[in-house]
Amino acid sequence: MREMPSSTTFFKASLLLAYALYLFPGTQAAAIKRRAVGIPASVPQFALDYAPIVYLHSDDMYRPSDIGSMLANTRPRIDHGAIQDAPSSITLDNLDKLNDYKDGGQGVYLTSNKQVAADTEQEWLKGVTPDKDGLTKDAVSAAVIVNEKDNGVTDVFYCYFYNFNAGPPIKILGIELIFGNHVGDWEHNMVRFKNGEPTGVYYSQHAGGQVFAYGATRKKGKRPLAYSAKGSHANYATDGIHDHTIPHLNLPGSLFLVDQTDHGHMWDPIRSAYFYKFKDGKFTAYDDSTPVNWLYYKGKWGDQEQPRDNPNQMMAFGHAKFGGGPTGPLDKGLERKGMCADGVRACWTMPFLAA
Repeated sequence: MREMPSSTTFFKASLLLAYALYLFPGTQAAAIKRRAVGIPASVPQFALDYAPIVYLHSDDMYRPSDIGSMLANTRPRIDHGAIQDAPSSITLDNLDKLNDYKDGGQGVYLTSNKQVAADTEQEWLKGVTPDKDGLTKDAVSAAVIVNEKDNGVTDVFYCYFYNFNAGPPIKILGIELIFGNHVGDWEHNMVRFKNGEPTGVYYSQHAGGQVFAYGATRKKGKRPLAYSAKGSHANYATDGIHDHTIPHLNLPGSLFLVDQTDHGHMWDPIRSAYFYKFKDGKFTAYDDSTPVNWLYYKGKWGDQEQPRDNPNQMMAFGHAKFGGGPTGPLDKGLERKGMCADGVRACWTMPFLAA
């Protein structure tokens, strides 16, 4: 008969296991996470260990959305008109075919089937509220793009998708007006790594963004926190009120153009994401079942800006109440040299948290 291990042996083994988990807690947690949500085994471990966690504003009705859900509720149009010979069915696998049209695809807009300017509360626009674990169930709402560069530098882009952007309120003589609504919204964080260690975190905000040293950011474990603004989904390193009266400059307080963030619903984007490598302008999925072609689409994710004769349109200081949709991840400076996209002038890495 085989001799059973003694209780002392079991006790020693348990102590060794507990000690190993104490020394390497991230390894065990990440392994479970990969299995639980299907993250491909070849995705770099550091891209998961330091992936941002996003807090959505508690009163924002427009949540993260399944990337493919927009295609089911829109049709491609150019200059507000139908494309006569466009593919009859647009999917994530053939979206790049729209680059065959106006200006290499840049003149194409994924236009909502039902006019959003007349009804901003259509159900498909509202997206999916994450569950208690931060998962957007049945909705792939993010894309993680890994760009391995020279000298041990890797930039990892965490791209977040929403079906609708409600513009931040503009205060004029004490009256609050909403401008900058548009169908479709792509936001992102970028974490720069040196030999697998994080050095800085970029937060996208409207036409620009902010950069903080990794050590300065708030964190949950090792993962930096991002706060998504109500409606606009601009990403901030702190909760509270953020003023954008001066372009590219985020001020404290409440002056004119205001974003609001709070410690609302927790969203863990990597739990519901597609994962890709990016090198020399080419995307490669970490998993053969992941769609790739949609990433090459150069057109707009959303409606073209509503014309001024639309009864729901309004203009103020050159800003439209209902503007045009944004471009996708391809246009987010994936090959940037600095922490901000190339061409952004006011960009420096803050060594401490500020507005």
